[in-house]
Amino acid sequence: MTADGGSTSHPPEPRPGLLTFLGGVGTVTGSKFMVETDHARVMVDCGLFQGLAELRRRNWRPLPLDPADIQAVVLTHAHLDHCGYLPRLVRDGFRGPLLTTSNTARLAEIVLRDSAHLLREDADHANKHGWSKHRPAEPLYDEDDVERTIRMFDPVPLGTDVEVTAGVILRLHHAGHILGSAWAHLTLEDGHTLAASGDLGRPVHPLLRPPEPFGGADVLLMESTYGNRHHEETAAREWFARAIGRTLARGGTVVIPSFAVDRTEVVLHQLAELRRDGRLPAGAPVYVDSPMALAALQVYRDAFATRAPELRSDVLDDGAVALDPEPFSLIHSLQESLALERSAVPSVLVSASGMATGGRVVHHLRRLLPDPRNTVIIVGYAAAGTRARNLVDGAKVLKMYGTYVPVRAEIVNVPAFSAHADASEVVDWLRKAPPPSATYLVHGEPAGSEGLRDRIDRELGWTAVVPRSGERVLVR
Repeated sequence: MTADGGSTSHPPEPRPGLLTFLGGVGTVTGSKFMVETDHARVMVDCGLFQGLAELRRRNWRPLPLDPADIQAVVLTHAHLDHCGYLPRLVRDGFRGPLLTTSNTARLAEIVLRDSAHLLREDADHANKHGWSKHRPAEPLYDEDDVERTIRMFDPVPLGTDVEVTAGVILRLHHAGHILGSAWAHLTLEDGHTLAASGDLGRPVHPLLRPPEPFGGADVLLMESTYGNRHHEETAAREWFARAIGRTLARGGTVVIPSFAVDRTEVVLHQLAELRRDGRLPAGAPVYVDSPMALAALQVYRDAFATRAPELRSDVLDDGAVALDPEPFSLIHSLQESLALERSAVPSVLVSASGMATGGRVVHHLRRLLPDPRNTVIIVGYAAAGTRARNLVDGAKVLKMYGTYVPVRAEIVNVPAFSAHADASEVVDWLRKAPPPSATYLVHGEPAGSEGLRDRIDRELGWTAVVPRSGERVLVR
C-alpha cells in the first residue's frame, strides 16, 4: 500500500527459463539445445545428425518451433555435429546473430562450405545412379544457404560478458577441444544460470591448453561421449606407431580417416614425432588428402603465427615442426587424389572424414580395404551407423556408393587420439565447482551417458540425469 491507501504495482517476476533438448540426446550427433525466457529464445549449438539412417532422417524433420523466432545461436565449436544444421536453420528463416569465437567462425566457414559441397555431390550421385528413393534427390541445403550463414557470424572474445538479448548474458570460456572451442555460460533474466560444456577437451591435448575450469551454474549440459571409458594415452600412441611400422614393412598403405578440424593436426603432430624418432622412415611419404583439412591446417598455422593464447606454450616456439612430419605432401586437386591409386610406394594417407561418412577417404577405403597388406587406423570416436564404427566392430564388408566392398585390411582402433575428455577427465573438470541443481548428460550414446551419470552420482554426489529427446525442463 502507498501512504494514501492506494496500491503499488510491481512488474511481475520473470518466469524461470525453459530448456528443451532438440538433439544430441542418446547420440553423439545433432547437438541442439533451446533456452527460452519471457523475452528471449536462444539456441546452443545447431548440429547435424550423422550415422544411423534413422538419425540422418531427423535432419529433414521440421524443428518444433519457427526458426524465425530464435533470436540468437551460441556455437561452442566448429565440428559438423555442432554447427552443420546452421545453413538449414537460415534457409528456414533464422536471421539472428551466430555468437562464437573468431577461430570457430573461421573453421565453421570451412566446415559448412565442405558440407554443402558433399550434400550436393551425394544428391547428384544418387540422381545419376538411382539409389535414392527421392525423385529427384535434393541436398539438405546448398552453397547459397552457407554463404548467408557465414555473414551472420558475430565473433565474441573469450572471458567477456556479451548481452545476447535483453537480460540474457553470455560468457565463453576456453574448452580445449579444438581451436576456437568454448564452453558457454548463460545468465538468464531471472538471474539463474546455465552452462553448456560443448565438447570438452583434454588436459593432455598436444597443441591446446587445458580447458578453463568449470566455475559452476544452476544447470549444466555436460557432454558424455566417453562417459564410460578411459583413454590409454601412452599405450595408444604405441599401438599407432606399431601399426604404421608393420604396415610399411609388408609393403602396405596406412589410411587414417581423420576429422579435418583438429584431428588432422593431432595426427600430423604424432607423425612428426615418429619421423623425428626414426619410427616413420624418411622414405615413406605422408599424404594429406582433404581440401577441408588443408584449409583448417592453415587456420592452425595462423594461430601459431599470431601466438594464439589457446595454444600450449611448449609448442608455440616450434609450430612448424609440431605440424609438419616432413616430407609430407598436400593433395589439393581431385586429379592428385586419383593419382595416389597408381602409387605402389608404401605410404601413410590422412584423409577426411573421420567417421568415413563422406569425402575422399571413402574412395580410398573402397580401393584399399580389399588388400590385407593395408591398414586402416581409426583415431577417434566413431558413432553408431558410420563406416568407421562398422570397421571397429569387425565388419567383413562395407557398403559404398551402392556396392559392397570386402574388408581384408587390418583395422586398428586408437580412440585415445580423441580430443574428447574421458570419464575421469570430465569428473576432474567438475570436481572443484559447486554442484548444479541438475547436470544433464548429453552428446553421448546411452552407455556413455549412463556411465557418466552413475560416476558423477557416486563420486560427486550431484544430481545427474540422462534426458530424453524433446524433453523440456526448468532452469532453476
